[in-house]
Amino acid sequence: MLQFITHTSEGLDDVLRGGCRWVQLRMKDASDDEFTATALRTSEICRRHKATFIVDDRVHLAKSVGADGVHLGKKDMPLPEARAILGDDFIIGATANTLDDIRSASAAGADYIGLGPFRFTTTKKGLAPLLGLDGYTRLMTAARAEGITLPVVAIGGITVADLPKLRRTGVSGVAVSGLILTADDKESITKKILESWIN
Repeated sequence: MLQFITHTSEGLDDVLRGGCRWVQLRMKDASDDEFTATALRTSEICRRHKATFIVDDRVHLAKSVGADGVHLGKKDMPLPEARAILGDDFIIGATANTLDDIRSASAAGADYIGLGPFRFTTTKKGLAPLLGLDGYTRLMTAARAEGITLPVVAIGGITVADLPKLRRTGVSGVAVSGLILTADDKESITKKILESWIN
């Protein structure tokens, strides 16, 4: 599973042509009007490519912009509250950094977990402690031992070279932002990420 986290709809067609089928729009500092304009364009592109469209945080706008779900950070709206607003058909993801976070998200009914950060990244402020490969291995082993089977997606400064090692930790996929956003050829880098993950 490859999740692409972006703040713009520019270049998104190329990413989806490359095979990505999961897009999260994250615009923390934008106004609701700015966010809505970008989200509507993003939604339309995702529909065209039959890709899942997730918005970061903004539960109050998720339905109106045509999103399939929301991703909630640890300081965002509590998951049960978002579920009450959006209903059971919406995907709700939750951020985690510790085993307790994973347990809480699972108990609250999250559909997937974004676990990180893997390493330092400039695309997110206020980073939690870095996990590295050892951290992912430890947390995934512990979570599975407790019977937590939610899909877990690694995030945070991930490169193509990291993918085979990350896959061996037991995570279900990766979320990337800068790796794709800064690429000159977004279609090619997306294909490369997906091929590296499978292989």
